[in-house]
Amino acid sequence: MTQAHKQRAAIILAAGKGTRMKSALPKVMHAVGGRPMMDWSVALAQETGCARIVAVVHPSQDVLIAHLKAAHPDVAIAFQDPPQGTGHAVRCAEAALQGFEGELAVLYGDSPLVPAGVIEALFDGVSGGAALGVLGFEAAEPGLYGRLITNAAGDLEAIVEAREATPDQLKVRICNSGVIAGRAKAMFRLLQKITNTNAKGEYYLTDLVGLARSEGGRCALVTASEDDLIGCDSKADLAEAERIFQARRRMALMEAGVTLVAPETVFVSFDTAIEADVIVEPNVVFGPAVTVAAGARIKAFSHLEGARVGAGCEVGPFARLRPGTVLGAKVRVGNFVETKNTAMGEGAKANHLAYLGDGAIGAGANIGAGTIFCNYDGYLKHQTDVGEGAFIGSNSALVAPVRIGDGAYVGSGSIITKDVPADALAVARAQQMTREGWAKTFRTKKAAEKAAKGKKGS
Repeated sequence: MTQAHKQRAAIILAAGKGTRMKSALPKVMHAVGGRPMMDWSVALAQETGCARIVAVVHPSQDVLIAHLKAAHPDVAIAFQDPPQGTGHAVRCAEAALQGFEGELAVLYGDSPLVPAGVIEALFDGVSGGAALGVLGFEAAEPGLYGRLITNAAGDLEAIVEAREATPDQLKVRICNSGVIAGRAKAMFRLLQKITNTNAKGEYYLTDLVGLARSEGGRCALVTASEDDLIGCDSKADLAEAERIFQARRRMALMEAGVTLVAPETVFVSFDTAIEADVIVEPNVVFGPAVTVAAGARIKAFSHLEGARVGAGCEVGPFARLRPGTVLGAKVRVGNFVETKNTAMGEGAKANHLAYLGDGAIGAGANIGAGTIFCNYDGYLKHQTDVGEGAFIGSNSALVAPVRIGDGAYVGSGSIITKDVPADALAVARAQQMTREGWAKTFRTKKAAEKAAKGKKGS
């Protein structure tokens, strides 16, 4: 993230209802790469040094408003009600930027993949004397996109809507993304001149270009790829953005030295951090906040979220690491093991069929198959501590709060409710009882009963 620039601000437009999403969740709160699209836009503004950020929302978007207040308290909130177009939306943010006279970028809350470099280029264009900077892209199928008409010098002359374009203009493949930058004071002044005398009765932000040109201003054009500027209005768009994001991040990981055995089956999040020489087998999902150190192997069908995996660890197959999991070096977490808010020291092992929640496991400890940390009493969570080198026998239940000392043994099938001293053996199960010949007698008796019932029914 670049240092905040006192002379830069961003307005993020996010008041659209997103009806095509067919969801009660605000459009911009749908996630790409495990991150709400709105957060991508806030991060973009921050990365490009915007010291002041305003989100324009609709008052009915309670989930979005609550999220902004909790996750981004420094982002000002402005309301657009009723929506009257993009130009009107930007004007709704003017009061929140009162006194600001620097450079302003208008971004969109439903465009998660915009690179910081193209926003920097827009700001550079404005700093270099352009009245406005407009971001465009070359469309594979221009269709109804507005066309960006340039002059011989490559500067933007006009934005022409497809319905109003001449046949020659329709041949232009450089289209408008909607992202625009300029000097805040001049942009707000020009916005006051925009009218809504159009088919939709809305105030269009794109009209700024014509107004700036009429005053002799130069409008710079910056272009990005169509994939970079994808906007997500529907679930299909959302899936396409996710596809683009995943493909790029997989390639970046492999170029950095990570082995993805079947890349197309591995899914990562926006902040997934995996070091070189990690091997990731097929069908692995990385939720947010996962780091994996060098030399680890994540085996097939594992799911990790909010976890730190140390160097040389083995995880899976079919393992689930939940938030708060911290694995030291060379830890082994095997098939059908679930961890949550638990730290495992170097070389500790839980190779199969265990639930380890709210615990600390010392270096070299062995957790047997079927072990459960009974951490929840119906109201509160409690801690289980297993010391270094301890051995927990299979099918044991450790009822928290409880501590198993260093080097202690817990016998298989035990239910442990009290602390176990270091190097002690704890066995907590009913005493075995054996009755010779009982099974044979039982079978004979039951077979006779069954035969008797059969005769009565015939």
